[in-house]
Amino acid sequence: MILENKKEEVIRVEGVSFAYERVPALVNINLSVHRGDFLAIVGPNGSGKTTLLKIMVGLLKPGQGRVWLFQQPLEDFNQWYRIGYIQQKATNFDQIFPISVAEVIAASLNSISRPQKPGRGQVRQKILEALRTVGLENEAGKSMNSLSGGQQQRVLIARALATEPEILLLDEPTTGVDYPSQENFYDLLGQLNRQKHLTIVLVTHDYGIVNRHINRVACLNQKLFYHGEHAEFCQSDSFRELLQGGHHLISHRH
Repeated sequence: MILENKKEEVIRVEGVSFAYERVPALVNINLSVHRGDFLAIVGPNGSGKTTLLKIMVGLLKPGQGRVWLFQQPLEDFNQWYRIGYIQQKATNFDQIFPISVAEVIAASLNSISRPQKPGRGQVRQKILEALRTVGLENEAGKSMNSLSGGQQQRVLIARALATEPEILLLDEPTTGVDYPSQENFYDLLGQLNRQKHLTIVLVTHDYGIVNRHINRVACLNQKLFYHGEHAEFCQSDSFRELLQGGHHLISHRH
């Protein structure tokens, strides 16, 4: 089911298929993301969710089909500072090589593809502003290894926000994080979506936690079985099928 959305289209996936060694992972996916959306991509394990997200950010090339970012073909797109991406298990930091919170964020600022990179003073200001947004302004000098899993996830959000992206894509961002920290993390994403109008695309199994924040859902199992409004998804056959598959998709939307 595809619903119209009159807001600006910032991601378009058209006719995308992908296979790993001839084993299909995605089949003819058509999907769009509009400015201000908070889209959850859900589905069973092995359904192609991570593969789809990697194709959206250019880490994998589709076997068929195309992707557009901000109305530009992905292969021509070079304004990657407009995109923030947090990959799966991104908090697995090397315990032997400690890195500070500030250094994690500075690394992203020094690698962005803007025509002019920020000066040293601007970098420090952006680091502090990003940490203030996620409530960690007093942790800049601490080692990442000294933080909890929930705090590390907030640092990764700060790292993405420091480049002032327009879209944030996250792949199972709370894997291994305790339940209260998961709730706080998704509350932060909801706040960023509502207050800063940040467009968010999220691959998740934590539907029961995040669903009070999202406005759109893509239900995937190699093929796209639903793409539309969250409220209608909760009444759909796709939702009931996921429940029957044992997924924790209980709705407590407030």
